[in-house]
Amino acid sequence: MNWTTVFDVIAAICLLAGALLTFIAGLGLVRLPDLLSRMHAATKPQVLGLCLVLTGLGFRLRDLEVVALLVLVGLFQLITSPVANHMVARAAVRAGQIDRDRLIVDELTPVLENFDEPRGAP
Repeated sequence: MNWTTVFDVIAAICLLAGALLTFIAGLGLVRLPDLLSRMHAATKPQVLGLCLVLTGLGFRLRDLEVVALLVLVGLFQLITSPVANHMVARAAVRAGQIDRDRLIVDELTPVLENFDEPRGAP
């Protein structure tokens, strides 16, 4: 067994695990009851699934330029996805789109009640 076979096996495992996590994220979007749960399901397993797929591609392609590009894609996904979901959650709280009965701790509502938002803001 040479190193290319080992890398191909690692790539296959990473690709399958990434595809499974991405499928679980999609299933969570369909099955979970409220907005915040769906956002959690869309962010965590989807980002990890994408990182595993990119890792599998890196092990399979074995080109330095391609691996560098895959690392950049993974870093941008890790940076932008949590920030975007945080902003969506804040907008959902402001718009009253969340089910407060499902919340265990709500630290944002008292802060927003004391914040005077200017008119015309989204």
